[in-house]
Amino acid sequence: MNTPRKTWHPYVSPFDPCKPITVKTYSTPPNLYMGFQPPGLEQFTPMQALRTGTLWKAFYDPWYSPYEKAREGQQP
Repeated sequence: MNTPRKTWHPYVSPFDPCKPITVKTYSTPPNLYMGFQPPGLEQFTPMQALRTGTLWKAFYDPWYSPYEKAREGQQP
């Protein structure tokens, strides 16, 4: 399952007073899918690295709400 967003189905009690949330999602970081850090990874400039929180572009993962569409091709 190599996807950055995963889903799970929590238990829904028949006695819950509120409307149940049947599917919940969570985000996984890209470093989980990279066994080791290969040499020569592409890097951000120092200013972009400070903005994005990482020096390496392969580890950059912007967080999007599951309720909004991911912005395609967005650069930091």
